Amino acid sequence: MKNVAYVLGIDIGTYESKGALVNETGKLLLSESVAHLLEIPQRGWAEHDAEHTWWHDFVHLSKAITQKAAAKYGIRPDEIKAVGVSSIAPAVVPVDSEGKPLRKAILYGVDTRSQKQVHECNEKIGVERIFQVGAQSLSAQSAGPKILWIRQEEPHVYERTAKFLCGSGYLVYKLTDEQVIDRYTAASYSPLLDIHQLKWSEEMAGAICELDKLPRLTWSHEIAGEVTKRAAAQTGLAPGTKVIAGTADALSEAISVGAVNKGDLMLMYGSSTFFILAAPHLPRTQTLWANLHAVPGYHTITGGTATAGSLTRWFIDQCLSTAGQKGDGMTVDEAYTYAMKLAEQSPPGANGLLTLPYFSGERTPIHHAAAKGVFFGLSLHHTQSDMYRSILEGISFSIRHNMDEIRSLDVPIHRAIAVGGGVKNRLWLQSVSDICQLTQVIPEITLGASYGNAFLCALGLGWYRELTDMAQWVRVKEEVAPQKTHLPVYERYYELYHRLYRQTRDLMDELT
Repeated sequence: MKNVAYVLGIDIGTYESKGALVNETGKLLLSESVAHLLEIPQRGWAEHDAEHTWWHDFVHLSKAITQKAAAKYGIRPDEIKAVGVSSIAPAVVPVDSEGKPLRKAILYGVDTRSQKQVHECNEKIGVERIFQVGAQSLSAQSAGPKILWIRQEEPHVYERTAKFLCGSGYLVYKLTDEQVIDRYTAASYSPLLDIHQLKWSEEMAGAICELDKLPRLTWSHEIAGEVTKRAAAQTGLAPGTKVIAGTADALSEAISVGAVNKGDLMLMYGSSTFFILAAPHLPRTQTLWANLHAVPGYHTITGGTATAGSLTRWFIDQCLSTAGQKGDGMTVDEAYTYAMKLAEQSPPGANGLLTLPYFSGERTPIHHAAAKGVFFGLSLHHTQSDMYRSILEGISFSIRHNMDEIRSLDVPIHRAIAVGGGVKNRLWLQSVSDICQLTQVIPEITLGASYGNAFLCALGLGWYRELTDMAQWVRVKEEVAPQKTHLPVYERYYELYHRLYRQTRDLMDELT
Protein backbone atom coordinates (compact mmCIF):
# COMPACT_ATOMS: atom_id res chain seq x y z
CA MET A 1 0.00 0.00 0.00
CA LYS A 2 2.98 2.34 0.33
CA ASN A 3 3.79 5.07 -2.20
CA VAL A 4 0.10 5.31 -3.01
CA ALA A 5 -1.96 8.38 -2.24
CA TYR A 6 -5.48 8.33 -0.82
CA VAL A 7 -8.59 10.48 -0.72
CA LEU A 8 -11.52 10.53 1.68
CA GLY A 9 -15.13 11.09 0.65
CA ILE A 10 -17.93 11.73 3.14
CA ASP A 11 -21.63 12.22 2.41
CA ILE A 12 -24.40 13.41 4.73
CA GLY A 13 -27.76 11.95 3.69
CA THR A 14 -31.31 12.35 4.92
CA TYR A 15 -31.15 9.43 7.37
CA GLU A 16 -27.54 8.23 7.12
CA SER A 17 -24.02 9.46 6.52
CA LYS A 18 -21.29 7.45 4.76
CA GLY A 19 -17.56 7.69 4.35
CA ALA A 20 -15.14 6.04 1.91
CA LEU A 21 -11.36 5.82 1.74
CA VAL A 22 -10.16 5.31 -1.84
CA ASN A 23 -6.75 5.12 -3.46
CA GLU A 24 -5.70 6.94 -6.62
CA THR A 25 -6.85 4.11 -8.89
CA GLY A 26 -10.37 4.03 -7.42
CA LYS A 27 -9.93 1.01 -5.17
CA LEU A 28 -12.25 1.18 -2.19
CA LEU A 29 -10.28 0.39 0.94
CA LEU A 30 -12.65 1.26 3.75
CA SER A 31 -16.22 2.42 4.20
CA GLU A 32 -18.19 3.41 7.26
CA SER A 33 -21.72 4.62 7.93
CA VAL A 34 -23.66 6.18 10.76
CA ALA A 35 -27.42 6.69 11.07
CA HIS A 36 -29.18 9.85 12.21
CA LEU A 37 -32.70 11.21 12.45
CA LEU A 38 -34.71 13.44 10.17
CA GLU A 39 -36.42 15.98 12.40
CA ILE A 40 -40.01 16.92 11.55
CA PRO A 41 -40.98 19.47 14.21
CA GLN A 42 -44.32 20.14 12.55
CA ARG A 43 -46.22 19.21 9.41
CA GLY A 44 -44.46 20.39 6.27
CA TRP A 45 -41.11 20.99 8.00
CA ALA A 46 -37.94 18.90 7.70
CA GLU A 47 -34.74 19.81 9.52
CA HIS A 48 -31.26 18.67 10.53
CA ASP A 49 -29.02 20.01 13.26
CA ALA A 50 -25.92 21.22 11.39
CA GLU A 51 -23.60 20.83 14.38
CA HIS A 52 -24.97 17.76 16.12
CA THR A 53 -25.90 15.83 12.97
CA TRP A 54 -23.76 17.00 10.04
CA TRP A 55 -20.52 17.82 11.86
CA HIS A 56 -21.00 15.05 14.41
CA ASP A 57 -21.32 12.48 11.62
CA PHE A 58 -18.35 13.88 9.72
CA VAL A 59 -16.12 13.71 12.81
CA HIS A 60 -17.32 10.20 13.65
CA LEU A 61 -16.68 8.87 10.14
CA SER A 62 -13.36 10.66 9.66
CA LYS A 63 -11.95 9.41 12.96
CA ALA A 64 -13.22 5.87 12.41
CA ILE A 65 -11.74 5.66 8.91
CA THR A 66 -8.37 7.26 9.72
CA GLN A 67 -7.96 4.98 12.71
CA LYS A 68 -8.85 1.84 10.77
CA ALA A 69 -6.65 2.94 7.87
CA ALA A 70 -3.70 3.19 10.23
CA ALA A 71 -4.43 -0.12 11.97
CA LYS A 72 -5.22 -2.18 8.85
CA TYR A 73 -2.99 -0.64 6.17
CA GLY A 74 -0.48 1.48 8.04
CA ILE A 75 -1.78 4.61 6.29
CA ARG A 76 -0.79 7.85 7.98
CA PRO A 77 -3.20 10.81 8.04
CA ASP A 78 -0.79 12.87 5.90
CA GLU A 79 -1.08 10.23 3.16
CA ILE A 80 -4.75 11.17 2.77
CA LYS A 81 -4.24 14.04 0.33
CA ALA A 82 -7.76 15.46 0.12
CA VAL A 83 -11.23 15.19 1.58
CA GLY A 84 -14.49 15.79 -0.28
CA VAL A 85 -17.96 16.26 1.15
CA SER A 86 -21.52 16.23 -0.10
CA SER A 87 -24.88 16.53 1.60
CA ILE A 88 -28.61 16.65 1.05
CA ALA A 89 -29.39 19.71 -1.01
CA PRO A 90 -30.50 22.33 -1.11
CA ALA A 91 -30.34 22.88 2.63
CA VAL A 92 -30.20 26.27 4.31
CA VAL A 93 -28.36 26.93 7.57
CA PRO A 94 -27.86 30.54 8.72
CA VAL A 95 -24.62 31.11 10.65
CA ASP A 96 -23.46 34.13 12.64
CA SER A 97 -20.19 36.04 12.29
CA GLU A 98 -18.39 33.28 14.21
CA GLY A 99 -19.84 30.55 11.99
CA LYS A 100 -22.25 29.21 14.61
CA PRO A 101 -25.64 27.96 13.38
CA LEU A 102 -28.49 30.25 14.41
CA ARG A 103 -31.19 27.63 13.86
CA LYS A 104 -31.55 24.11 12.55
CA ALA A 105 -31.03 23.64 8.84
CA ILE A 106 -34.09 23.80 6.60
CA LEU A 107 -33.92 20.90 4.15
CA TYR A 108 -34.75 20.40 0.48
CA GLY A 109 -38.15 19.83 -1.15
CA VAL A 110 -39.45 17.61 1.66
CA ASP A 111 -39.71 20.87 3.65
CA THR A 112 -42.65 22.77 2.21
CA ARG A 113 -42.93 25.67 4.67
CA SER A 114 -42.07 28.38 2.15
CA GLN A 115 -45.05 28.15 -0.23
CA LYS A 116 -46.21 31.65 0.74
CA GLN A 117 -42.75 32.99 -0.13
CA VAL A 118 -42.74 31.10 -3.44
CA HIS A 119 -45.97 32.85 -4.44
CA GLU A 120 -44.65 36.18 -3.20
CA CYS A 121 -41.46 35.91 -5.27
CA ASN A 122 -43.42 34.87 -8.35
CA GLU A 123 -45.70 37.89 -8.01
CA LYS A 124 -42.99 40.40 -7.12
CA ILE A 125 -40.31 39.33 -9.60
CA GLY A 126 -42.38 37.55 -12.22
CA VAL A 127 -42.46 33.85 -13.12
CA GLU A 128 -40.90 34.37 -16.55
CA ARG A 129 -38.13 36.65 -15.26
CA ILE A 130 -37.19 34.13 -12.56
CA PHE A 131 -37.02 31.45 -15.23
CA GLN A 132 -34.93 33.64 -17.56
CA VAL A 133 -32.30 34.25 -14.90
CA GLY A 134 -32.10 30.87 -13.18
CA ALA A 135 -33.57 28.38 -15.73
CA GLN A 136 -35.69 26.98 -12.91
CA SER A 137 -39.20 27.69 -11.68
CA LEU A 138 -39.71 28.17 -7.96
CA SER A 139 -41.01 25.26 -5.91
CA ALA A 140 -40.68 23.68 -2.48
CA GLN A 141 -37.21 22.59 -3.63
CA SER A 142 -35.97 26.17 -4.06
CA ALA A 143 -33.77 27.54 -1.29
CA GLY A 144 -34.30 31.22 -2.09
CA PRO A 145 -37.87 31.32 -0.71
CA LYS A 146 -36.67 29.47 2.40
CA ILE A 147 -34.17 32.24 3.06
CA LEU A 148 -37.02 34.70 2.62
CA TRP A 149 -39.09 32.64 5.07
CA ILE A 150 -36.35 33.09 7.68
CA ARG A 151 -36.25 36.83 6.96
CA GLN A 152 -40.00 37.18 7.40
CA GLU A 153 -40.81 34.61 10.07
CA GLU A 154 -37.60 34.74 12.15
CA PRO A 155 -36.26 38.28 11.70
CA HIS A 156 -34.11 37.93 14.83
CA VAL A 157 -32.29 35.06 13.09
CA TYR A 158 -32.01 36.90 9.79
CA GLU A 159 -30.49 40.02 11.36
CA ARG A 160 -27.75 37.97 13.05
CA THR A 161 -27.00 35.92 9.92
CA ALA A 162 -23.58 36.52 8.40
CA LYS A 163 -23.90 33.77 5.77
CA PHE A 164 -26.48 31.30 4.54
CA LEU A 165 -24.55 28.05 4.04
CA CYS A 166 -25.56 24.79 2.40
CA GLY A 167 -24.82 21.38 3.92
CA SER A 168 -21.53 20.70 2.17
CA GLY A 169 -20.61 24.36 2.63
CA TYR A 170 -21.05 24.10 6.39
CA LEU A 171 -18.71 21.11 6.56
CA VAL A 172 -16.15 22.87 4.38
CA TYR A 173 -16.34 25.86 6.72
CA LYS A 174 -15.81 23.66 9.79
CA LEU A 175 -12.77 22.12 8.13
CA THR A 176 -11.17 25.20 6.54
CA ASP A 177 -12.83 28.42 7.81
CA GLU A 178 -13.78 29.11 4.16
CA GLN A 179 -17.41 29.86 3.27
CA VAL A 180 -18.22 28.55 -0.21
CA ILE A 181 -20.97 26.93 -2.24
CA ASP A 182 -20.55 24.99 -5.47
CA ARG A 183 -22.44 26.27 -8.51
CA TYR A 184 -24.50 23.11 -8.98
CA THR A 185 -25.95 23.48 -5.47
CA ALA A 186 -26.21 27.26 -5.86
CA ALA A 187 -28.53 26.78 -8.85
CA SER A 188 -31.07 25.22 -6.47
CA TYR A 189 -30.92 28.44 -4.44
CA SER A 190 -33.24 29.78 -7.14
CA PRO A 191 -33.89 32.56 -7.93
CA LEU A 192 -30.58 33.83 -6.54
CA LEU A 193 -28.09 32.40 -9.07
CA ASP A 194 -27.78 33.79 -12.58
CA ILE A 195 -27.17 30.45 -14.23
CA HIS A 196 -25.99 32.07 -17.47
CA GLN A 197 -23.53 34.51 -15.90
CA LEU A 198 -22.50 31.96 -13.23
CA LYS A 199 -22.77 34.51 -10.43
CA TRP A 200 -25.22 35.69 -7.79
CA SER A 201 -27.90 37.96 -9.24
CA GLU A 202 -28.16 41.39 -7.64
CA GLU A 203 -31.62 41.74 -9.17
CA MET A 204 -32.94 38.54 -7.59
CA ALA A 205 -31.17 39.05 -4.27
CA GLY A 206 -32.92 42.40 -3.90
CA ALA A 207 -36.18 40.55 -3.24
CA ILE A 208 -34.72 38.03 -0.80
CA CYS A 209 -31.48 38.91 1.00
CA GLU A 210 -28.31 40.98 0.86
CA LEU A 211 -25.65 39.62 -1.48
CA ASP A 212 -23.01 39.62 1.24
CA LYS A 213 -25.01 36.99 3.10
CA LEU A 214 -24.32 34.51 0.29
CA PRO A 215 -21.11 32.42 0.19
CA ARG A 216 -18.40 32.49 -2.47
CA LEU A 217 -19.21 30.53 -5.63
CA THR A 218 -16.90 27.79 -6.86
CA TRP A 219 -16.91 24.49 -8.77
CA SER A 220 -17.38 21.21 -6.92
CA HIS A 221 -13.90 19.80 -7.58
CA GLU A 222 -11.98 22.99 -6.79
CA ILE A 223 -9.83 23.17 -3.68
CA ALA A 224 -11.71 25.41 -1.24
CA GLY A 225 -9.05 25.38 1.48
CA GLU A 226 -7.04 23.21 3.84
CA VAL A 227 -7.85 21.43 7.08
CA THR A 228 -7.05 23.72 9.99
CA LYS A 229 -5.18 22.60 13.10
CA ARG A 230 -8.41 22.88 15.09
CA ALA A 231 -10.36 20.69 12.64
CA ALA A 232 -7.46 18.23 12.40
CA ALA A 233 -7.53 17.69 16.16
CA GLN A 234 -11.25 16.85 15.97
CA THR A 235 -11.28 14.67 12.86
CA GLY A 236 -7.99 12.77 12.83
CA LEU A 237 -7.03 14.32 9.49
CA ALA A 238 -3.65 15.94 9.01
CA PRO A 239 -3.44 19.76 9.11
CA GLY A 240 -3.08 21.08 5.57
CA THR A 241 -5.14 18.29 3.95
CA LYS A 242 -6.83 19.73 0.86
CA VAL A 243 -10.60 20.17 1.00
CA ILE A 244 -12.66 20.44 -2.17
CA ALA A 245 -15.82 22.56 -2.31
CA GLY A 246 -18.04 19.49 -2.60
CA THR A 247 -21.60 19.40 -3.85
CA ALA A 248 -25.08 17.92 -3.47
CA ASP A 249 -25.41 14.24 -2.61
CA ALA A 250 -27.32 13.43 -5.80
CA LEU A 251 -24.65 14.83 -8.10
CA SER A 252 -21.88 12.98 -6.25
CA GLU A 253 -24.03 9.87 -6.48
CA ALA A 254 -24.27 10.26 -10.27
CA ILE A 255 -20.52 10.70 -10.51
CA SER A 256 -19.96 7.66 -8.28
CA VAL A 257 -21.51 5.33 -10.86
CA GLY A 258 -20.01 7.00 -13.91
CA ALA A 259 -23.22 8.70 -15.10
CA VAL A 260 -21.22 11.55 -16.59
CA ASN A 261 -21.30 11.07 -20.36
CA LYS A 262 -24.02 12.90 -22.29
CA GLY A 263 -27.14 10.73 -22.28
CA ASP A 264 -26.21 8.96 -19.02
CA LEU A 265 -29.06 8.89 -16.51
CA MET A 266 -28.52 8.27 -12.81
CA LEU A 267 -31.55 6.91 -10.92
CA MET A 268 -30.97 7.24 -7.17
CA TYR A 269 -33.17 5.08 -4.95
CA GLY A 270 -32.97 6.68 -1.52
CA SER A 271 -35.38 8.25 0.95
CA SER A 272 -36.65 9.97 -2.17
CA THR A 273 -35.85 9.15 -5.77
CA PHE A 274 -33.67 11.59 -7.63
CA PHE A 275 -32.37 11.47 -11.15
CA ILE A 276 -29.67 13.33 -13.02
CA LEU A 277 -29.26 13.19 -16.78
CA ALA A 278 -26.04 14.48 -18.30
CA ALA A 279 -27.36 16.78 -21.03
CA PRO A 280 -25.70 18.22 -24.15
CA HIS A 281 -26.96 21.73 -23.32
CA LEU A 282 -28.98 23.69 -20.78
CA PRO A 283 -32.57 22.69 -21.68
CA ARG A 284 -35.64 24.83 -21.25
CA THR A 285 -38.08 23.11 -18.91
CA GLN A 286 -40.38 24.27 -16.15
CA THR A 287 -41.45 20.82 -15.01
CA LEU A 288 -37.91 19.55 -14.32
CA TRP A 289 -34.76 21.38 -13.17
CA ALA A 290 -32.14 22.39 -15.69
CA ASN A 291 -28.80 22.77 -13.98
CA LEU A 292 -25.03 22.99 -14.19
CA HIS A 293 -22.64 20.19 -13.25
CA ALA A 294 -19.65 19.68 -11.00
CA VAL A 295 -17.24 21.18 -13.51
CA PRO A 296 -17.48 23.87 -16.22
CA GLY A 297 -18.89 22.96 -19.63
CA TYR A 298 -21.31 20.27 -18.48
CA HIS A 299 -25.08 20.51 -17.95
CA THR A 300 -27.75 18.38 -16.33
CA ILE A 301 -31.48 17.78 -16.21
CA THR A 302 -32.50 16.86 -12.71
CA GLY A 303 -35.66 16.02 -10.82
CA GLY A 304 -36.94 13.94 -7.99
CA THR A 305 -39.90 12.65 -6.07
CA ALA A 306 -40.61 13.75 -2.50
CA THR A 307 -40.87 10.22 -1.15
CA ALA A 308 -39.58 6.77 -2.05
CA GLY A 309 -37.57 4.92 0.57
CA SER A 310 -39.16 7.14 3.20
CA LEU A 311 -42.56 5.82 2.08
CA THR A 312 -41.52 2.17 2.15
CA ARG A 313 -39.97 2.81 5.58
CA TRP A 314 -43.22 4.44 6.76
CA PHE A 315 -45.20 1.39 5.67
CA ILE A 316 -42.79 -1.00 7.36
CA ASP A 317 -42.75 1.02 10.58
CA GLN A 318 -46.52 1.34 10.71
CA CYS A 319 -47.62 -2.05 9.37
CA LEU A 320 -44.78 -4.56 9.51
CA SER A 321 -42.53 -3.69 12.42
CA THR A 322 -44.05 -6.47 14.54
CA ALA A 323 -45.09 -8.73 11.67
CA GLY A 324 -43.92 -12.31 11.50
CA GLN A 325 -45.03 -15.85 12.06
CA LYS A 326 -45.48 -15.38 15.78
CA GLY A 327 -45.75 -11.62 15.96
CA ASP A 328 -42.09 -11.36 16.89
CA GLY A 329 -40.44 -7.99 16.32
CA MET A 330 -38.00 -7.73 13.41
CA THR A 331 -35.07 -5.53 12.66
CA VAL A 332 -35.49 -2.97 9.88
CA ASP A 333 -33.42 -5.06 7.44
CA GLU A 334 -35.47 -8.15 8.25
CA ALA A 335 -38.66 -6.17 7.81
CA TYR A 336 -37.55 -4.96 4.35
CA THR A 337 -36.77 -8.53 3.28
CA TYR A 338 -40.09 -9.70 4.65
CA ALA A 339 -41.93 -6.88 2.88
CA MET A 340 -40.33 -7.70 -0.47
CA LYS A 341 -41.36 -11.34 -0.11
CA LEU A 342 -44.86 -10.18 0.73
CA ALA A 343 -45.03 -7.96 -2.36
CA GLU A 344 -43.97 -10.87 -4.56
CA GLN A 345 -47.19 -12.62 -3.52
CA SER A 346 -49.25 -9.84 -5.12
CA PRO A 347 -49.62 -9.72 -8.93
CA PRO A 348 -48.72 -6.70 -11.10
CA GLY A 349 -51.44 -4.14 -10.50
CA ALA A 350 -51.67 -5.21 -6.84
CA ASN A 351 -55.10 -6.75 -7.25
CA GLY A 352 -56.67 -3.46 -8.32
CA LEU A 353 -54.99 -1.22 -5.75
CA LEU A 354 -53.45 2.07 -6.93
CA THR A 355 -51.20 4.36 -4.86
CA LEU A 356 -50.42 8.03 -5.31
CA PRO A 357 -47.08 8.22 -3.46
CA TYR A 358 -47.41 11.91 -2.52
CA PHE A 359 -47.08 11.35 1.22
CA SER A 360 -44.89 14.44 1.60
CA GLY A 361 -46.21 16.54 -1.27
CA GLU A 362 -44.50 16.07 -4.61
CA ARG A 363 -41.56 17.61 -6.39
CA THR A 364 -41.09 17.05 -10.13
CA PRO A 365 -42.86 17.15 -12.42
CA ILE A 366 -46.06 18.37 -10.71
CA HIS A 367 -44.45 20.66 -8.08
CA HIS A 368 -47.39 20.31 -5.71
CA ALA A 369 -46.45 20.80 -2.06
CA ALA A 370 -50.04 20.14 -0.94
CA ALA A 371 -50.32 16.81 -2.80
CA LYS A 372 -51.49 13.93 -0.62
CA GLY A 373 -50.84 10.24 -0.52
CA VAL A 374 -53.70 8.04 -1.70
CA PHE A 375 -54.50 4.33 -1.53
CA PHE A 376 -57.26 4.03 -4.13
CA GLY A 377 -59.41 0.95 -4.58
CA LEU A 378 -58.97 -0.54 -1.11
CA SER A 379 -61.35 -3.32 -0.23
CA LEU A 380 -61.59 -6.02 2.39
CA HIS A 381 -59.87 -8.55 0.17
CA HIS A 382 -56.67 -6.51 -0.03
CA THR A 383 -53.67 -7.59 2.01
CA GLN A 384 -50.39 -6.16 3.21
CA SER A 385 -48.85 -7.78 0.14
CA ASP A 386 -51.10 -5.76 -2.16
CA MET A 387 -50.48 -2.54 -0.26
CA TYR A 388 -46.69 -2.83 -0.35
CA ARG A 389 -46.65 -3.82 -4.02
CA SER A 390 -48.95 -0.90 -4.81
CA ILE A 391 -46.54 1.47 -3.04
CA LEU A 392 -43.63 0.21 -5.14
CA GLU A 393 -45.70 0.56 -8.31
CA GLY A 394 -46.90 4.03 -7.33
CA ILE A 395 -43.32 5.21 -6.90
CA SER A 396 -42.49 3.58 -10.23
CA PHE A 397 -45.33 5.51 -11.90
CA SER A 398 -43.94 8.75 -10.46
CA ILE A 399 -40.55 7.91 -11.96
CA ARG A 400 -42.22 7.11 -15.30
CA HIS A 401 -43.91 10.53 -15.16
CA ASN A 402 -40.48 12.15 -14.92
CA MET A 403 -39.02 10.00 -17.67
CA ASP A 404 -41.87 11.01 -19.97
CA GLU A 405 -41.06 14.66 -19.27
CA ILE A 406 -37.41 14.08 -20.25
CA ARG A 407 -38.42 12.38 -23.46
CA SER A 408 -40.69 15.32 -24.32
CA LEU A 409 -37.55 17.53 -24.35
CA ASP A 410 -36.01 15.40 -27.11
CA VAL A 411 -33.01 14.73 -24.88
CA PRO A 412 -31.83 11.14 -25.38
CA ILE A 413 -31.34 8.64 -22.56
CA HIS A 414 -28.54 6.38 -23.72
CA ARG A 415 -27.96 4.53 -20.46
CA ALA A 416 -29.69 4.36 -17.05
CA ILE A 417 -27.62 3.53 -13.98
CA ALA A 418 -29.30 2.58 -10.69
CA VAL A 419 -27.75 3.41 -7.34
CA GLY A 420 -28.76 3.85 -3.70
CA GLY A 421 -30.15 1.70 -0.94
CA GLY A 422 -33.25 0.82 -2.95
CA VAL A 423 -31.10 -1.17 -5.38
CA LYS A 424 -31.35 -4.02 -2.86
CA ASN A 425 -35.08 -4.23 -3.58
CA ARG A 426 -35.08 -6.18 -6.84
CA LEU A 427 -38.86 -6.18 -7.17
CA TRP A 428 -38.81 -2.37 -7.07
CA LEU A 429 -36.07 -2.20 -9.71
CA GLN A 430 -37.95 -4.59 -11.97
CA SER A 431 -41.14 -2.59 -11.46
CA VAL A 432 -39.37 0.61 -12.58
CA SER A 433 -37.82 -1.09 -15.61
CA ASP A 434 -41.16 -2.61 -16.63
CA ILE A 435 -43.23 0.52 -16.12
CA CYS A 436 -40.68 2.86 -17.72
CA GLN A 437 -39.53 0.31 -20.34
CA LEU A 438 -35.99 1.20 -19.36
CA THR A 439 -32.96 -1.03 -18.91
CA GLN A 440 -31.04 -0.23 -15.72
CA VAL A 441 -27.42 -1.19 -15.15
CA ILE A 442 -26.03 -1.74 -11.66
CA PRO A 443 -22.33 -1.10 -10.97
CA GLU A 444 -20.16 -3.26 -8.73
CA ILE A 445 -19.73 -0.40 -6.26
CA THR A 446 -23.00 1.25 -5.27
CA LEU A 447 -21.71 2.96 -2.14
CA GLY A 448 -22.96 6.24 -3.48
CA ALA A 449 -22.02 9.86 -2.99
CA SER A 450 -19.03 9.33 -0.72
CA TYR A 451 -17.33 7.37 -3.53
CA GLY A 452 -18.18 10.13 -6.01
CA ASN A 453 -16.68 12.67 -3.59
CA ALA A 454 -13.45 10.68 -3.62
CA PHE A 455 -13.26 11.00 -7.41
CA LEU A 456 -13.93 14.74 -7.23
CA CYS A 457 -10.97 14.92 -4.85
CA ALA A 458 -8.84 13.03 -7.36
CA LEU A 459 -9.98 15.44 -10.07
CA GLY A 460 -9.23 18.45 -7.88
CA LEU A 461 -5.77 17.15 -7.10
CA GLY A 462 -5.03 16.73 -10.80
CA TRP A 463 -4.80 12.95 -10.73
CA TYR A 464 -7.36 12.91 -13.55
CA ARG A 465 -8.06 15.49 -16.24
CA GLU A 466 -11.71 15.01 -17.17
CA LEU A 467 -14.95 14.17 -15.39
CA THR A 468 -15.47 11.33 -17.87
CA ASP A 469 -12.30 9.67 -16.52
CA MET A 470 -14.58 8.34 -13.79
CA ALA A 471 -15.27 5.48 -16.20
CA GLN A 472 -11.90 4.04 -15.14
CA TRP A 473 -13.33 3.47 -11.65
CA VAL A 474 -16.67 1.91 -12.61
CA ARG A 475 -17.47 -1.67 -13.55
CA VAL A 476 -21.00 -2.87 -14.35
CA LYS A 477 -22.15 -5.88 -12.33
CA GLU A 478 -25.55 -6.64 -13.88
CA GLU A 479 -28.55 -5.13 -15.59
CA VAL A 480 -32.30 -5.15 -15.09
CA ALA A 481 -34.06 -5.34 -18.46
CA PRO A 482 -37.73 -4.42 -18.98
CA GLN A 483 -40.28 -7.15 -19.50
CA LYS A 484 -43.28 -6.65 -21.77
CA THR A 485 -45.47 -9.34 -20.20
CA HIS A 486 -47.18 -6.98 -17.78
CA LEU A 487 -46.99 -3.83 -19.89
CA PRO A 488 -50.75 -3.76 -20.79
CA VAL A 489 -51.64 -3.81 -17.08
CA TYR A 490 -49.12 -1.10 -16.24
CA GLU A 491 -50.16 1.12 -19.16
CA ARG A 492 -53.78 1.00 -18.01
CA TYR A 493 -52.84 1.74 -14.41
CA TYR A 494 -50.51 4.54 -15.46
CA GLU A 495 -53.42 6.26 -17.19
CA LEU A 496 -55.56 5.80 -14.07
CA TYR A 497 -52.68 7.16 -11.98
CA HIS A 498 -52.80 10.45 -13.90
CA ARG A 499 -56.60 10.65 -13.86
CA LEU A 500 -56.73 9.96 -10.13
CA TYR A 501 -54.34 12.81 -9.41
CA ARG A 502 -56.10 15.26 -11.72
CA GLN A 503 -59.49 14.49 -10.16
CA THR A 504 -58.29 14.78 -6.55
CA ARG A 505 -55.87 17.70 -6.86
CA ASP A 506 -58.39 20.33 -5.76
CA LEU A 507 -59.49 18.15 -2.86
CA MET A 508 -55.85 17.84 -1.78
CA ASP A 509 -55.52 21.62 -1.68
CA GLU A 510 -58.80 21.97 0.17
CA LEU A 511 -57.78 19.36 2.74
CA THR A 512 -54.59 21.30 3.43
